[in-house]
Amino acid sequence: MFYEVLIIVYLIVAIMLVGFILIQQGKGADMGASFGGGGSNTVFGSGGSGNFLTRTTAILATAFFVISLILGNQTADKEKGADEWQNLDVPVVEQAIETDVPATTTTESDVPASEPAEESDVPN
Repeated sequence: MFYEVLIIVYLIVAIMLVGFILIQQGKGADMGASFGGGGSNTVFGSGGSGNFLTRTTAILATAFFVISLILGNQTADKEKGADEWQNLDVPVVEQAIETDVPATTTTESDVPASEPAEESDVPN
């Protein structure tokens, strides 16, 4: 149960981390805002979004690595179950299927004899 919840949290953190990294502006983007690029009309103010996004990215990255270590530690202790596809040289044991209908066998007298083909019927 804990492992499944941790996998879901891990997936959510990974998606959020990618999203926050893609939202951030590059280092050269601040140069345009300083010359009147309209950076003061943002939600966080002219310089506030950088600190918020940087801190959030750092927290998500730390959570990502911690969850990675926990998941790696949990899966390292588990024994891997036997896989049916590991040894393909061993044939599969066929099991007889029991039915209520008795098996019938055909004899030579039940099969109609085919007539031999004449030479004119065989294409060359």
